[in-house]
Amino acid sequence: MAANLLKAGFTVRGFDVHAEIGRDLQQDPGFSRAPSGVAAAQGAHAIVLMLPDSGIVDELLWGRGGLAAAAATGSLVIDMGSSDPSRSRANAVRLAEKGVRFVDAPVSGGVKRAVAAELSIIAGGQAADIDEARPVLQALGKSIVHVGDAGAGHAVKALNNFVSAAGLIAVSEALVAAQRFGLDPYVVNQAFNASSGRNTASESKAESSMLSGTYDYGFALGLMRKDVQTAAALIEAMGIQPAFVESVLGVAAAADEALGAHADHTAVHAYIAGLRRP
Repeated sequence: MAANLLKAGFTVRGFDVHAEIGRDLQQDPGFSRAPSGVAAAQGAHAIVLMLPDSGIVDELLWGRGGLAAAAATGSLVIDMGSSDPSRSRANAVRLAEKGVRFVDAPVSGGVKRAVAAELSIIAGGQAADIDEARPVLQALGKSIVHVGDAGAGHAVKALNNFVSAAGLIAVSEALVAAQRFGLDPYVVNQAFNASSGRNTASESKAESSMLSGTYDYGFALGLMRKDVQTAAALIEAMGIQPAFVESVLGVAAAADEALGAHADHTAVHAYIAGLRRP
């Protein structure tokens, strides 16, 4: 994503806690690596966050010597990770008190579409702030949908990832069952894709990352679990019986705990394949 901002002509000052991140950008004259997140934000008009969860976002913004204190008046914080929508709303209010604007703009599409600058971006915030952020977002994504005020983007992202996780688990269970019935799972998946069972998992993950056994789509199982947990909390808070989302969360949590911290989310297929009812 940083590389695509550079290609679009932006000057990028970046920071990541992992020193190796960004080394491939060092030769670009528009890029510089900051010694800290605060240093990266100082003087910037737009501050883009791509972080795993709200706990990390809040620590970066409001911790001792946090980024919120360093952000210039009138600057724009764009949270592009999958944060908690309620905490994003709170951050928007707190930043506004400091004269800093906030847009939540989580993405969908995985690593391949991030590299190709073809991400789908779900944006929340004031219309004027979205418009100001749009040149940055257009350098990163192919689709930008403004879904509401601050926090709305993260709410829709969590719900989207719940729907996506449900489809992944359904495809995994169906393909494992088909194979045990004696069918070729590749042929079965082709039938899904020509029928009403088609979804993102069957179209872009089943054959390349699941049936191949590589489990390398590029999105962590732990993050999928976190996103479904966020969606479950939101669904329950809206007064909806969360029976189905809790079932999806149960599978995601069990697979995450069984497969470990570095497992790709497509490895749910391997987890299901390893289960046998007594």
